[in-house]
Amino acid sequence: MAGNVWVLAEQWRGRLSDVTFELLALGRELATGLGTRLEAVLLGKDAGGLAAGLGAADGVLYVEHPTLAEPNPEAQCHALATLVEARKPHALLLPLSNVSADVVGLLPARLKIPLVNFCRDVTVADGQLQARAVLYGGKLEVTLAVPSPAVVGVLPGSRPASEGRKDGAPAVEDVKVTFPAEARVRFEQYIDPAPGDVDLTQQAALVSVGRGIQTKDNIELAEELAQALGGAVSASRPVIDQGWLPLTRQVGKSGATVKPKLYVAAGISGAPEHVEGMKGAELIIAINTDPQAPIFAVAHYGIVGDVLEVLPALTEAVKAKKG
Repeated sequence: MAGNVWVLAEQWRGRLSDVTFELLALGRELATGLGTRLEAVLLGKDAGGLAAGLGAADGVLYVEHPTLAEPNPEAQCHALATLVEARKPHALLLPLSNVSADVVGLLPARLKIPLVNFCRDVTVADGQLQARAVLYGGKLEVTLAVPSPAVVGVLPGSRPASEGRKDGAPAVEDVKVTFPAEARVRFEQYIDPAPGDVDLTQQAALVSVGRGIQTKDNIELAEELAQALGGAVSASRPVIDQGWLPLTRQVGKSGATVKPKLYVAAGISGAPEHVEGMKGAELIIAINTDPQAPIFAVAHYGIVGDVLEVLPALTEAVKAKKG
């Protein structure tokens, strides 16, 4: 029988991340396909109560230690490596998030086991895990067999988080891990965004601007549409690099991953790095003068036109609809 499927239950500031539930939904499918158990691995300090939210798992392995109070890749890697060496799971699913990305790199190197990274999906075929992964920033996609044991880095959006939110009380096993007396990496402080800025991940509607907006002054057109929609303005990396909007407004691989009900991509070409952060939106409307722009491949609706003309027209239409 295959070893169990493990999911790292990512928690930050006392809350389980949404990506944890995405991975639990994926992990449940894999465990069922392999005929084995799904176990969540929870690391923290005074975080045992979070296990009650992991009802999609058959069991929870909980490691309590002061060095795990805040995200610390060195301490997390040590705890996970200790568990993997002792329990030998079939695979460990790790989220590719700002909180856990460093662990994805450190852990397989320490364990000397394969890493299958940047996975959009993982399935079971003929009793073996099979991953669909992207290479070169999303320019290529490959399907490959996942050896066992392996660390699997999974991109956000693999499954709806709602599918991993299950009622239940999984059995919790407190696992003791001995940590080094002195840690080389120490958490110092959180640096929060400037007061008053928006959290893009909580917006129902986003109007995102790219190079096609042309100048900083033209961002006002996007702000007017966002206000009419009850949302906020975001941007692709070129706009942020110009200093036209703060880093907290960036969507993409090096920014925020968002899943609003509506995403308006205004003057954005659709580079893979940007698409990675917004493809999970429920409805995507793209505006671009180039009918061959890659953004149209992921959009539900497309408008071939100048954003400087289309944005005001959309704003007026929304206002008229609202009355």
